[in-house]
Amino acid sequence: MARFWGRSRAPEGAGSTGGNPTDRGRPRPERDQESDGRPDPRLPPERRRRAILGMRSVAGQVFILQVVIILVLVVAAGIDIFVQAQQDTTVEARNRSLAVAQTFANSPGIVAAMESAHPTALLQPRAEATRLATGVDFVVVTDDHGIRYTHPIPNRIGKKFVGDIGPALAGQTVTETINGTIGPLVQAIVPVFDPHHKVIGAVSAGITIKKISSASQHRVPVVLGAGALALALSTAGTWLVVRRLRRQTHGLGPAEMTRMYEHHDAVLHAVREGVLIVGDDGRVLLANDEACRLLDLPLGEQDSPPVTALGLDHRLAELLASGRPVTDEMVSAGDRLIVVNVRTTDRNGGPPGIVATLRDSTELRALSGKADQARKRLKLLYEASGAIGTTLDITRTAEELTEAVVPRFADFASVDLAEALLHGDEPDRGQVVHLRRAALHGARPDMPFFQVGSAIPLTSGTPHAWALDGRSVLEADLSDPASDWRRTDPARTGRLIDQGIHSLITVPLLARGTLLGVAHFYRAQKQEPFDADDLSVAEELGARAAVSIDNARRYTREHRMAVTLQHNLLPGRLSEQSALDVAYRYLPAHAGVGGDWFDVIPLPGARVALVVGDVVGHGLHAAATMGRLRTAVHNFSTLDLPPDELLGHLDVLVNQIDQDSAAADGETSITGATCLYAIYDPVSRRCSMARAGHLPPALVRPDGTVEFPDLPAGPPLGLVGVPFETVELELPEGSRLVLYTDGLVEDRSRDIDVGLERLRVALSQPVSTPEETCQAVLDELLPAHPTDDVALLVARTRALRADQVAVWEVPPDPAAVAGVRAKVAERLAEWGLDLLEFTTELIISELTTNAIRYAAGPIRVRLLRDRVLICEVTDGSSTSPHLRYAASTDEGGRGLFLVAQLSERWGTRYTADGKVIWAEQPLP
Repeated sequence: MARFWGRSRAPEGAGSTGGNPTDRGRPRPERDQESDGRPDPRLPPERRRRAILGMRSVAGQVFILQVVIILVLVVAAGIDIFVQAQQDTTVEARNRSLAVAQTFANSPGIVAAMESAHPTALLQPRAEATRLATGVDFVVVTDDHGIRYTHPIPNRIGKKFVGDIGPALAGQTVTETINGTIGPLVQAIVPVFDPHHKVIGAVSAGITIKKISSASQHRVPVVLGAGALALALSTAGTWLVVRRLRRQTHGLGPAEMTRMYEHHDAVLHAVREGVLIVGDDGRVLLANDEACRLLDLPLGEQDSPPVTALGLDHRLAELLASGRPVTDEMVSAGDRLIVVNVRTTDRNGGPPGIVATLRDSTELRALSGKADQARKRLKLLYEASGAIGTTLDITRTAEELTEAVVPRFADFASVDLAEALLHGDEPDRGQVVHLRRAALHGARPDMPFFQVGSAIPLTSGTPHAWALDGRSVLEADLSDPASDWRRTDPARTGRLIDQGIHSLITVPLLARGTLLGVAHFYRAQKQEPFDADDLSVAEELGARAAVSIDNARRYTREHRMAVTLQHNLLPGRLSEQSALDVAYRYLPAHAGVGGDWFDVIPLPGARVALVVGDVVGHGLHAAATMGRLRTAVHNFSTLDLPPDELLGHLDVLVNQIDQDSAAADGETSITGATCLYAIYDPVSRRCSMARAGHLPPALVRPDGTVEFPDLPAGPPLGLVGVPFETVELELPEGSRLVLYTDGLVEDRSRDIDVGLERLRVALSQPVSTPEETCQAVLDELLPAHPTDDVALLVARTRALRADQVAVWEVPPDPAAVAGVRAKVAERLAEWGLDLLEFTTELIISELTTNAIRYAAGPIRVRLLRDRVLICEVTDGSSTSPHLRYAASTDEGGRGLFLVAQLSERWGTRYTADGKVIWAEQPLP
């Protein structure tokens, strides 16, 4: 194909390129019949006949030539096969007969067989077996006189060998071709030597040539088949060539092709639209006059240069060299604005490459620039919408606004927010009087703007003040001495102008009718000042950012309320007690506050109750529900109930709360809340516990062994009707009881069994205090971003020493009270509590007398010296005494009144065998 451009001539096949844009206005018959392969029916009959005859004549000549060539090749191959077969047959027959004869002659035992008394009996079976195994026609063994020992035909054994065995008897090997009774054959005669190398006979093996040549005859059909296949392929190829020619020429002869070229050439150089044809190697094949004019290319014939060597605009050269379709792409070419359309030429079987049309659209330059700016602004708004408000953090949202506009829209941006907003409070719906900078972002960090955290001065008549009135401000030229912006801080604004700041937009941040703050956009490196269209974009950005900031403010306020409520409902500090050394951790989830809680409740008799629970859900509802349950547990604990009974009362309470909530729309059920309640007695060192659907506690014994007690799970709270079960354990002093919620051991990426095993590992570490245990557990199990609250309570057990406890059995006789009082006084003297002797004797006397008088045995008195002095009287009755005020005329009824007046607090708790009445006195 000749490579050229200009008016000299068109490239070969140019007229057949499908989809050429310069063919507009001229019918193209190839479009209608391209897939048919027949001449266009619209051509005159005579032209169609000549075209068909011409194509048939050329195709027929090519076909006859191919047939002759194939026949010559087939005949030559047949002759070669015949000659080669004759040679191969004789050679193969000689080799096979000689190999069989030598092998048999040298086989073990043949000499012994020939020298035996009956050689035929020994050799005939072996010879026949060898003949059948090797495919030869005979294996004959003779003595040194030529008498046969073996033969395929038994009646010929013992007769004279046919052939010359003289050379064999002389020790030579003979191979000869003869015509035997079974036809032409090749036989080999090999001598047989005894151990003294004396010839004692010969072995002859032969095979007919017919048997060998039959294998070579199988190659003839292969050759003939290959010839037939080649003939079929040539026929198919000729048909395909004819069909291809018909499709490419569309039934046109040479004259029609010439006329088509002339029409195409005329159209290419007459239209007022540039046309470029570029080959698949990136070289220009054709450029019409208009294309040369638009691209300032020289006219005339020359070698096809690469597109990249034409000195075109980078964008235009890239479009032409890329080879991809382009529609109405606007590019620059010198001082012209050109609309480019590119289509590939290899569609519908055309040659590879592209055809490009060029249209001068210089007058649309200004409109295109505005459209491009509008497109960029829309893209900025779209991308900023996804980048602003990705978090519910007020400050981060303000930073996202500044990062979204720099440097694409402005060179510097800042956001000033109301101070109340930064604290999560509702901004004043009136005039905002206090602003503080929340975000600042720019192309350079050394600009003298008010820094983040700075209070912003509000001067009347400045863009700040106008924005606080809800108006947007455009200051296109800040260098103007009359600019109101300079009044904000004359010294600072002067330095900013000196460093290139020249244009400003200030917009208010309004959301739901509330002014949240002000956003500022500055230009320095961009020479174009802000205009009215930029102001509209800035207002839209400010409106979207304001909604996100307000959402973050609302979330911050609600989150802070929930956190405050939760912290107020959780224990601020643990009550003082001597039974346990306690440490705890409470970590709210990142997603919001939840309903996990814990508590340490001192009980009468120096005992302590440990509680940990979990309310389903998050937010204010979960926190409020947690507070109600914690208060309920405190109230139930004053009744000094066993763990299973306390959980039963709590279960009924949760069910009642759910029933009350069901009447209100939108209330969330709390069924599914869990709780673990344990009571530890430092005197007996026994711990009784029960759980309602909660995870079992971990027990670390003094030797470091970690176990999870087999504590019946029980149903979650709120189901009612399913009983709970209490388990009692004896804990050696120094044991650590670890209570926790599921947020510690379970999350989305970790199964609970894995979490429990990791908890076991963490508790196995050697530590000395519960505080260290808490830290070790959190270091091992706490995820980076917990999705659920984590409550952890670690209690190390203590025990009251034997010298801190005194117990006396009291017989059911009023006279025994005096003896008990004396023992009590003696023990108080040992403890150095003489000041409490009178009141303690009075309390013991009243409680013991009442037990003897109104209750059943056995009766026991116990004194405990802890942080307070505890007096306990145990009896076998389940009737609880009641405090009452005796009349002045009553002789009794003042005993419990005196006990209540003399003690700091008193009460009754029930046991499995009766009750205990206790009273506490503060130590002096």
